[in-house]
Amino acid sequence: MPEAEGFDGVPGRSSSGPAEGERARPTSPFDGIRAADALTWPNLITFARLLCIPLFVWLLFGRQDRAAAAWLLAVLGSTDWVDGWIARRFDQATELGALFDPTVDRLLFLVAVPCLLIDGSIPTVVAVVALAREGLVAVAALVLAALGVPRFPVTWEGKTGTFLLMFAFPMFLGAASTLSYAPILGWLAWLFAIPGLGYSIYSALFQYVPAARRGLAVRKAGGAGTPAAG
Repeated sequence: MPEAEGFDGVPGRSSSGPAEGERARPTSPFDGIRAADALTWPNLITFARLLCIPLFVWLLFGRQDRAAAAWLLAVLGSTDWVDGWIARRFDQATELGALFDPTVDRLLFLVAVPCLLIDGSIPTVVAVVALAREGLVAVAALVLAALGVPRFPVTWEGKTGTFLLMFAFPMFLGAASTLSYAPILGWLAWLFAIPGLGYSIYSALFQYVPAARRGLAVRKAGGAGTPAAG
């Protein structure tokens, strides 16, 4: 959407578009994404994580191997940190990765938690709270995108909450398996789950909701800035 004259305080800015030589700001979540970005190592790792989601479901319900499913889920949770580190360390952060990585995170989350709930290996209260938060965030993101509100970044608290829960979940699953150290995993699962839920709820209520409101206000006013989360 064209920017109103003087919206950002820069004199001479007209409503016909960005000033000469200035890069146009993205107007949709897919602006700035290039096909070549798919071949970066972080995005390839994220794609591999996506392909492993059906394997997790098969291990849990097809082979009924809770231990193997727990280990796979733990690996998938840890590689989420790995692809982010590689992107920062080797300057391979891309617009595709900024959209693809949290999407796969949420998909893995929304598949794994119901599976564990059906399996009976996760406390119902943990599953319900986690699913409610992720479901609301996912629906809100779709609605905001449909309204043309620019995508805002994932906050540290939101990412930390997801990271902690993605370790708590395989620990709950491992605690319900025949592993010799299953009782220890049960205690560790709660140590990760409680702060994980806390960070997740905090980021949703006190960071993403205010960011969404700012984005809607900017969109209504005719601006084109990206709302900062948190």
